[in-house]
Amino acid sequence: MRMTRTDFIQQSEYDVTQKIIESLSNVCTRAILFSIKNEAKDATQIADELKISLSTVYKALCNLEELTLIEVKKFVISQEGKKIKLYRSRIVKVEISMSNMEPVLNLYPNNTSSS
Repeated sequence: MRMTRTDFIQQSEYDVTQKIIESLSNVCTRAILFSIKNEAKDATQIADELKISLSTVYKALCNLEELTLIEVKKFVISQEGKKIKLYRSRIVKVEISMSNMEPVLNLYPNNTSSS
C-alpha cells in the first residue's frame, strides 16, 4: 500500500513521539521543563520565575502532564484552603535524531532528588 503525504502527516499527528517533539519545540514549554527539573514548583511560582502568563503555564503543564513528561510530585494546601499541585520534570535530557526519515526520540529520566 502506498502512503500519500497526507496519510503520513495525519498518522504522525497521532504519534506520541511527534506530539512530544512538537511540544518541546515551544520555547515556553522548554523553559517550564527546565524550571522544574531540580525542584517541584506550582504553576504560580513557575509563571513568576519565567515572567510568562499563568494561563500559558497551565496550558503547557496540562500538555506536559498528558505526555507524561512531568509529574505531580505532591499537593499543598494554600492559605485559602485550595489544593495546589507541585510539578516536577520526569526528564533531564532529550535527544532527537532522524533514522530512515523517522524521528527517534530518546528521553533520559530525572533521577535527582527533589523537594
